[in-house]
Amino acid sequence: MFLRSRWQLLLFALIVQTPSALANKEWKPLFNGKDLSGWEQVGPGGFTVENGAMKSYGGMGLLYWKGGKIGNAVIRVVFKTGGPNDNSGVYVRIPLEPVEPMMPCFYGYEVQIDAEPERWGADDKYYTGSIYSISYPLAKPAKPPPEWNTMDITLDGPRTIVHVNGVKVTDYKEGDPRKRLDQDKNLRHDPRPNEGYFGLQNHGEKDILYFREVAVKKLK
Repeated sequence: MFLRSRWQLLLFALIVQTPSALANKEWKPLFNGKDLSGWEQVGPGGFTVENGAMKSYGGMGLLYWKGGKIGNAVIRVVFKTGGPNDNSGVYVRIPLEPVEPMMPCFYGYEVQIDAEPERWGADDKYYTGSIYSISYPLAKPAKPPPEWNTMDITLDGPRTIVHVNGVKVTDYKEGDPRKRLDQDKNLRHDPRPNEGYFGLQNHGEKDILYFREVAVKKLK
């Protein structure tokens, strides 16, 4: 009886753990929690590693993943801001390996991170999960500091979908009407590519961001 019970418990444990284990294998971590291996800084400031998380300082600059272009995939970042006024972003669809910090703004997309976009006025165009200079948010699910947020950026051909804490904030396809004024300088260089380099923004000396997880999963 004891032997059978033990095997039953083992079988139950395998049934419970297998789906999670398979799901974890789909994600490729790009940050090892120890150092910045595989990443390169462009522009002033940078990132350090503190308590298993990347921490930004100075700027404006960006830290990009040197492992090549990413497309038809989901990029996941788990982040929090250091305070209520901190600003950052995740750059995607950068056509060339970055050589200066503003290049991704003009040639790719910046998925916004802003703990308090209201300070810019009544317009919520800078809300976390929106595409800077392109889209307004469909929802506002971001958590205030010091809570952690999970952002999933899906690059599906020309379509960019952003979920924050499981809620869709952006669903934009290259060529769709934009919800910002055409005079914005970040609208100049189109089209954005289906795949490209991606990176994390260190916005400025007063903006502190923490990224404890950065991972990518190929679309099926």
